[in-house]
Amino acid sequence: MKLLKKRRWLVLLAGFVFLIAGTVRARADIAFLMEEPYGGFGSVNPTGHGALYFNRICADSLTQLRMCGPGEKGVVISRYHKVGGYDWLAIPAIPYLYAVDQVQDIPMSADAELRERLRDAYRRKHLEEIAPDEVTKEDAAATPKGEWVQLVGSAYDRTIYGFQLETTQEQDERFVAYYNDRRNVSHFNLLFHNCADFSRVVLNFYYPHAVGRAWMVDLGMTTPKQVARSLTKYAKKNPDLPFAVFVIPQVPGEIPRSHPVNGVMESVVKSKKYVVPLAVFYPEFTAALGVVYLTDGRFTPPKDAPEVLLPGGSVRAVIARRRPEHGKAVASVDAHASIHVEDKHPNLNDHRVNLESSKSEGVAGGLGRTAE
Repeated sequence: MKLLKKRRWLVLLAGFVFLIAGTVRARADIAFLMEEPYGGFGSVNPTGHGALYFNRICADSLTQLRMCGPGEKGVVISRYHKVGGYDWLAIPAIPYLYAVDQVQDIPMSADAELRERLRDAYRRKHLEEIAPDEVTKEDAAATPKGEWVQLVGSAYDRTIYGFQLETTQEQDERFVAYYNDRRNVSHFNLLFHNCADFSRVVLNFYYPHAVGRAWMVDLGMTTPKQVARSLTKYAKKNPDLPFAVFVIPQVPGEIPRSHPVNGVMESVVKSKKYVVPLAVFYPEFTAALGVVYLTDGRFTPPKDAPEVLLPGGSVRAVIARRRPEHGKAVASVDAHASIHVEDKHPNLNDHRVNLESSKSEGVAGGLGRTAE
């Protein structure tokens, strides 16, 4: 299983380097990123994290946006808890996912030590403003604790599903102007002003009434799964609007795998530690919860969603690639073009992929700089 995952990751990396020079961005898109929960907190609160990816908008700074230039890969924007005192922060797509600046520096596998080292190196270079060094008792500089780690290297911790809609340049420019001018001060609230609420408001800015709260299924709390479910329903009601789903797999390695995303009621219904006591003491209420969940709460991302190393291409290309005659996409590079594991077997040496282990770098392999 580990060899298969590493092989799929090698194909993604090698294919992206092979195609990056010829990739041309044709249209603007926005994608909601539904990110799986991980670790101990993810077991207790399995709703995960929500963020937004824009392929034509880039970060001028952590809190200022601009339209992208040629070759730039877009930005991820989200709301965080206690990070710099801001309501939202913008991080370029590559470091957000992998904590590096260039595609060629993405490791082929990772352990916790490498993940922390990459994150801290990026922090020292770009995030000192919101995550400065901590000073130890010996007056030495140390990596700070805190939730700033959510800003970089997300793909090391979890699998991410993208729900992508087409936008126009005019919409993107209006969004940039509006969010650059508005007050950006944190007032995070887990129940009614969380990361998914930020995505809900922005998506409704682009497409009014596309995403709403689920008062029954999630008890009024906006969850990442509710946003994804709402977008999927909105796309079905508006078939002329290009819509597609992709998945960014968790980086292979020794880091524990992330957990499936659940909604509020789904977490209760699926968890024995919650549902059994409820069924014993409140059987009618528990039965009602089950009915509500079964009728309106179930939602699963499509299993045939193409895997991508990075988002960034046209949603129309993703749709075209999922035509019935193409079959199931096992592994693909990005939304412009793909290399499928079942269809092609590229020679990795042709793309100068180093498959040798490097103890000094803590990486199972790396991409050569010649592709720049």
